[in-house]
Amino acid sequence: MTATPTHTNKKVALVVGASRGIGRQVAIDLAANGYAVVVASKSYDQTPYAGARFPPDPNSNQSTINTVEREIREAGGEATALRVDTSDPVSVEQVVAQTVQKYGRLDAVIYNAGAIWWAPVKDTPLKRFMLMQRVNAEGLYGIVQAALPHLTKRDPAATPPKIGGRIVVVSPPIYSRFFRGKTAYAMGKVAMSVLTKGLAMDFEREGLADEMAITSIWPAVAIESAATDQFTRQDPKMANDLRKPTIFSDAILAMLRAPAAVVNGQLELDEDFLRRHAGVDDFSKYSVVPGMVPRRIMPAELPDLTVREQDDEGQRINLADEKVKGKL
Repeated sequence: MTATPTHTNKKVALVVGASRGIGRQVAIDLAANGYAVVVASKSYDQTPYAGARFPPDPNSNQSTINTVEREIREAGGEATALRVDTSDPVSVEQVVAQTVQKYGRLDAVIYNAGAIWWAPVKDTPLKRFMLMQRVNAEGLYGIVQAALPHLTKRDPAATPPKIGGRIVVVSPPIYSRFFRGKTAYAMGKVAMSVLTKGLAMDFEREGLADEMAITSIWPAVAIESAATDQFTRQDPKMANDLRKPTIFSDAILAMLRAPAAVVNGQLELDEDFLRRHAGVDDFSKYSVVPGMVPRRIMPAELPDLTVREQDDEGQRINLADEKVKGKL
C-alpha cells in the first residue's frame, strides 16, 4: 500500500551523509531556512537517544540521522531520517524513492557521503580503493541518476511554472597538488568533480542551465569534524586551524539562493564563494578558537580547466540513442 505523501509548501532537500559533522550542520541549517529535510546516512538507530545531554556531541558516534531528525523537529523544523548505504545501488535508488513518496517532490540534493583513506598507492589495499570509489564516485552517480527525473520536474505552483532543481556535491577543485600522498582517495573525489562539470554541460546542451544547476564545494580551511577530532584530542593546538561547519552550510545556502547560471558547473571553495557572492569579508565568527585565524589549506588560485577549443564538440555521439545502438 502506497503511503500518502506529506503535503508541504516547503522545498525538499535530501542530504546524504548527514549524521555528523558537516552533513549534520547542513541538514539543520537547511531546515532552519525553510526546507523539509531528509536526513540520510548509514547510521540509522531506532533506539531513542538516552544520553546525558541532548543533542549529543555532533562529531561522535552518538550523533545519528535519528538524533539529527529530532534536533530539527525540536527546533520547529521538518525532517525525516532515512537510512542509505551509498555503496549499494538498490539502497541509493530506494532513498530517493522514499523521499519523493514521503513529500511528493524533491528540490535539492546535497551529497556529503564519503569514504576516506589518505595513503600512498603502495599502502592502499585494493579493497580500500574499491570501497572509496563505491561510496564517493559511484554513490554520487547513483543518487544523481535516481534524483534527476524529480529534480527536472516543473513546479506548477511557480509563476511561471519552472524547474528549480539543485545538486551540491562535496568534492574539490581539480589541481595536481591534491593528488599527492592520497592518490586512491583523490581518484574518487576528482571523479565527483568531473561529474559536476559534465552534468553541467548536459544541462547547458538541454537548455536547462538557467533553471537547473550542479555545483561542487570544498573547504578552503579545515573544518571541525569527526575526522579532525581524533587529531585535536592528541594535540589541542590543532583546533587553532579549524573552522566551524557553519561556514559550509552558509556557503551551500548561498549557492541554493544564487541564480542557477551563476553556480552551474562550478567547483567552489566555501570561503571564496561567500566572499564573492554573499558579501562576506569577516570570517572570524567561523573560527573554532576565538581570535585565531586558521591556516588556509587550499591554493589562492586554481587552474582553468577550459581550452581554446572549448566550444568545438566535434561529432558528438550518444551511444544510448536508439539509432546509434542499431548500428553497433
